[in-house]
Amino acid sequence: MAFILLLITGAAVPVNRQFRPTPGGVLVFVVSNGTHTDLVLPVYAPQTGHNWLAELNQPALTARFGHYPYVGFGWGNEGFFLGSMGGRTPGPGAMLRALLPSNTLVHASFYRTAPDSGRRVVPLRVSAAQYGRLVAHVQAALAAPDSAGRRPLRQSAGYGSADFFFGARGRYHALRTCNDWTTRSLRRAGLRAPLKSPLAAPVLWHTRRTGQKSR
Repeated sequence: MAFILLLITGAAVPVNRQFRPTPGGVLVFVVSNGTHTDLVLPVYAPQTGHNWLAELNQPALTARFGHYPYVGFGWGNEGFFLGSMGGRTPGPGAMLRALLPSNTLVHASFYRTAPDSGRRVVPLRVSAAQYGRLVAHVQAALAAPDSAGRRPLRQSAGYGSADFFFGARGRYHALRTCNDWTTRSLRRAGLRAPLKSPLAAPVLWHTRRTGQKSR
């Protein structure tokens, strides 16, 4: 009961209520498929000079996606991510195992255009400093670069032709879910977010409160 109360309270309580979009700032997005949330960031942000293709340092990806404007990042349970390949739905066993500390991956998805607006897409204009903190959060989730300076690919195929799984740091469990990862990224960057949320809906609801005028 205390666990459920914690989740309900955390999802309802906003942090960084004072956040306001930065006019002319870096345009980022929080995107959901209904159960999971991603941070969608510019592949290259002129305001900061950060380039995700250079960061990932995978020449094949640079050659294929150099003209794509956005890349989405989501952190989550390795078994659940890989168990969803081919349109499959992970079984109850995989879901129960995800409640306990388990291995993780970072899912990276390249976008040919900016995400479409809709009830599961929240655009946010952020300052260069706030964007830098979002970048740092993703960097901290990715496994350390290998001896060639490349962020290691877990496997070179995802759910489609433009998404991939990278090695990750951190352990997934009931109190540290994929949506909690997104929540922490927003919170640490100074953006409005729920205090704690294992679910996608509260993340979208709180970010939308200040995001609707960010374009």
